[in-house]
Amino acid sequence: MPSFGVQGLDVSGYQPGVDWQQQWNMGARFAYVKASEGTYMTNNYFGAQYQGARNVGMIRGAYHFAIPNWSSGADQARYFVNNGGGWSADGYTLPPVLDFEFNPYAGRTDIPGYTPGNTCYDMSASQLSSWVRDFGNTMLSLTGRLPVIYTNTSWWNQCLGTQTGFGDYPLWVAAYPSSPSDDAGAVPASWGTYSIWQYSSTGPFAGDSNVWNGDYASLQRFAGSSAPAIQVPPQAAQQIAAYASSHPSLGSQTTAITCGLTSGGCYQGFQGGTVMWSSASGAFAVSAGPVTGAWQALGAERSPAGYPTSDLICGLKNGGCFQNFQGGSIMSSPATGAAFVPFGAIRDSWAAQGYENGPWGYPTSNPTCGLRSGGCFQLFQAGSALWSPSSGAHLVKAGPILDAWAKDGFENGLLGFPTADATCTASDCTQLFSGGVIGWTSTSGAWPIYMGIGDTWKAARAKGEPIGFPLAKEVCGLRGGGCYQLFQGGSILFSPATGAFSMTGRILNYWAQSGFENGRLGYPTGPASCASVQSECSQSFENGIVAYSSATPIQTIPAGPMAQAWTNLGGSGGALGYPASEQICGLKDGGCFQMFAKGALMYSPAAGAQPSLLGPIRDFWQKQGFENGALGYPASNVICGLVGAGCFQNYLGGTVMWSNASGAHAMSFGPVRDAWIASGFENGILGYPTSEQVCGLRNGGCFQNFVNGTVMYSPATGAQTMSSAPIRDKWAATGFEGGTLGYPTSGAICGLRNGGCFQNFEKGTIMWSAASGAQVMMPGPIQQSWAGQGFENGALAFPTSGQTCTADKLSCSQTFQGGTITWTSSGGATIRLN
Repeated sequence: MPSFGVQGLDVSGYQPGVDWQQQWNMGARFAYVKASEGTYMTNNYFGAQYQGARNVGMIRGAYHFAIPNWSSGADQARYFVNNGGGWSADGYTLPPVLDFEFNPYAGRTDIPGYTPGNTCYDMSASQLSSWVRDFGNTMLSLTGRLPVIYTNTSWWNQCLGTQTGFGDYPLWVAAYPSSPSDDAGAVPASWGTYSIWQYSSTGPFAGDSNVWNGDYASLQRFAGSSAPAIQVPPQAAQQIAAYASSHPSLGSQTTAITCGLTSGGCYQGFQGGTVMWSSASGAFAVSAGPVTGAWQALGAERSPAGYPTSDLICGLKNGGCFQNFQGGSIMSSPATGAAFVPFGAIRDSWAAQGYENGPWGYPTSNPTCGLRSGGCFQLFQAGSALWSPSSGAHLVKAGPILDAWAKDGFENGLLGFPTADATCTASDCTQLFSGGVIGWTSTSGAWPIYMGIGDTWKAARAKGEPIGFPLAKEVCGLRGGGCYQLFQGGSILFSPATGAFSMTGRILNYWAQSGFENGRLGYPTGPASCASVQSECSQSFENGIVAYSSATPIQTIPAGPMAQAWTNLGGSGGALGYPASEQICGLKDGGCFQMFAKGALMYSPAAGAQPSLLGPIRDFWQKQGFENGALGYPASNVICGLVGAGCFQNYLGGTVMWSNASGAHAMSFGPVRDAWIASGFENGILGYPTSEQVCGLRNGGCFQNFVNGTVMYSPATGAQTMSSAPIRDKWAATGFEGGTLGYPTSGAICGLRNGGCFQNFEKGTIMWSAASGAQVMMPGPIQQSWAGQGFENGALAFPTSGQTCTADKLSCSQTFQGGTITWTSSGGATIRLN
């Protein structure tokens, strides 16, 4: 393709289906259409072709193929005008053309009534010359324009020789150089140059390819518009001259400087190329070759490439060349041809990879924009570069990943645009897209993994799960709108209600045996939690949790209170560990239980799901009859960290307290437990229980022993603590609750004089001090007399003995630290101080 002028094409009935928009996009701006031949043939497609060219904005005209030995020039001119060869000065109709060239029927004898003759139509040079003038003068009278003469120099010289006088007819010369060139060669004698050059019959355009020897404004003037001549800016003349002087390889000028191009630009033709100039770009040459051809196909300086901003630079990798333009670069190599890489995100990414020396290689196409979401793509040797405002520019390498993405619908499919370049190892590759990811291995092939499942797959791989690469495309239509996808090491299941989660190994097999998503487990609702060697795993499902370890079989913890309780306790790594049995129901009051490596979970509607951990508390509860015993179901977790490293667990029927020193004992609900609580639980004066509550005492009484005392209870006296050892020992010596004192009616009260204490009973009081010991004070005259002295605060102080009486009970006495009180039935109470 020549490096100058305005590109165009000519067509005939041999090109019935021209894509005119495509020709325009390739850079064609004018077209000639065959209208007639001789006085016997018209082009059946003329109307569609003539209007099609105009519809896309081209300047167009008609041509007539002359058969001079068929009929006169005047007759053929009239035939031509009557069949589309007219002209009007509308600015978009080119002057009519006389196609005057070798005889296409030379030597034929099969045309009835016509002898074609030789290549010169068996006519002399003067006869042919006269015929042309007859045709031309008739056209001038009919249209107001002399026709353009289309010919080739070789035939004209052979058949018309050195005939002159046709210089007022514009020349359209046909010359096909063997390699890209800006030189059309010699022209016939009547002309010093040509107006149009037909330089190829094999592309790039449909039909024959042509170039107008001038700018677009001069082409418009040629068509009859009123576009004025453009003056050459002095700056353009100076810079073009300076450039030509510094580049002697351009040779001699072949045209004058022509201006009026886009952005006020100018050009001048030389033997070795065309120098393009604009005030913004300066002067640089474009020369015949792939780079210039690609630039012209884009639309030359009117295209997004704009004017050249550098010389053509060659010597790149694999014999490549490039030239910079205002809008980017055109790259060329023998293997890829020439393509435009505009400034922007795709070029920036390509540049960051090392231009043609990087993994992308050379571009193999121009960019194409107008994709979904305003995106663009451009082909490179290594694949397809895609860009969108939200995803940036990334390459999808040719091969399995590109094939899989293409099969998915390119950027219009569910995957959308790439959001990163591919990441590969020796055996696999992954590439991220806005709607998912494509994974490939040499054994599994390349498959798309869409958004939800794709995110889960990436997370599973990041955690080191043995999920592997996809084996097939996602399959949907499952229960509840679900989908699944198979991978080398497992499956990923998705539903709108549960999300997407992976399953591998024993859990996947167990789930499959249970009926997949339609079975008792349903969809997975969380990721698997596994040890590094996959010897221990658990995973939640809609209807339960599946777990196993090397020491326990794979089991299900049904969804609901049991699964929630196990999770709250820390799951497989918590207090219970892995399940060791399935859940068993049908217990007392609608209860259930499930065994675990470190205990059991017990459930009842009243208590919910609570653990029963292996250890002394569970052993004690077991001895009590589990849930069938007095304690019933556990109502809390085992709680440790108490004083003395103790623990407790609540049950529906009470509490089990344990310490290493006291062992495990139950605290049944009731007054005894309440009194112990009031004393401060295990932190109070009593400490931990050392026995169970024992009932069946006198008058319906009960007691329970503790580390530091006892709680006594009767309906009449309530529950009272006995926390003073001396007082309790004294009370025991009297016969406990069956003795003279009966049940305690208060707890021990200390803080008396000299650190003393006392405790009331049904039938008396026990007083104690370190000096006097524990002594019984029975109600009666002696007790009243002592009270009258101020109790232990009086002169008598604490009792030092119990009350002793005669056998007949007519006299009694009791000693005190400060004296003695004697009582007789006749004299009453007498105090004798020491």
